[in-house]
Amino acid sequence: MTLDEKFKKAAEEVKELSAPASDADLLELYSLYKQATIGDCNTSKPGMLDFKGKAKWDAWDKRKGMSQDAAKEQYIHKVEELISIIGKK
Repeated sequence: MTLDEKFKKAAEEVKELSAPASDADLLELYSLYKQATIGDCNTSKPGMLDFKGKAKWDAWDKRKGMSQDAAKEQYIHKVEELISIIGKK
């Protein structure tokens, strides 16, 4: 199975967690997914009162410079970790 196939599989499996992941885990997954699919953050920072948007932007921006393949590998690893802790439906 190629890295892209594993990544797509992990992106589907994360939707099948038996319980919600923590906010920190969700931010990590979000930032890794964006870095893997788009690359470095390419949007302007949200306003001060958009707390959720700002947290997501900050998490993604911290990945700047990480290769898309490295982000895919870390995303897959994180999903596997969450499945082992939380379980699947």
